[in-house]
Amino acid sequence: MDGRKHALATERNREPILQVLLEVLPPTGTVLEIASGTGEHAAYFAPRLKPRKWIPSDPDASLRESIVAWIKHSQSENLYQPLDIDASQPIWKAEKEVLSEISDITAIVNINMIHISKWSACLGLIAAAGRILSSGGILYLYGPYKQGGEHTAPSNAAFSEYLQEQNPEWGVRNLEDVVEQAKTHNLILQKTYPMPANNLSVIFKHS
Repeated sequence: MDGRKHALATERNREPILQVLLEVLPPTGTVLEIASGTGEHAAYFAPRLKPRKWIPSDPDASLRESIVAWIKHSQSENLYQPLDIDASQPIWKAEKEVLSEISDITAIVNINMIHISKWSACLGLIAAAGRILSSGGILYLYGPYKQGGEHTAPSNAAFSEYLQEQNPEWGVRNLEDVVEQAKTHNLILQKTYPMPANNLSVIFKHS
């Protein structure tokens, strides 16, 4: 065993996500991934998104070990070591110690976190994106969302109920609530893309 963890959803969604990223990401610069999980997405996307650089992160030490193992397996020179970032924190430690030294962060990517975390993680992510990204920077979010307060599919309703059984502060979020929070940090909704399994790719641009 080399330490790589696997998430089944990654192989199903990575190619559709990649196609959207190729369309919406700025052509150069550094992409910061928040809540990278196992690291499989980072290892898949980085070599396919050159010349962009890719920095993964996760607050879970065991997952950062998996990310490191995927980096070794990938051997992609534009994929960097993972940062310890807890999105729910008002100010990220890595923001002051590492990210402030990186002048070309043109995008922040977050896949399947907002519904499997407290609302404070969404708020922290959006606030940090407002601080870190400059004008024209992209915030990319992927996952299931309610629209107009309603689930878009029975499977999403069942999934949200399951999540709330695990933790009552989890659950599928209302897209309009996320959009309103983003506006307060100068992040303007550009487009949503329908994705497999009733998920959405949601694209914001820093004004």
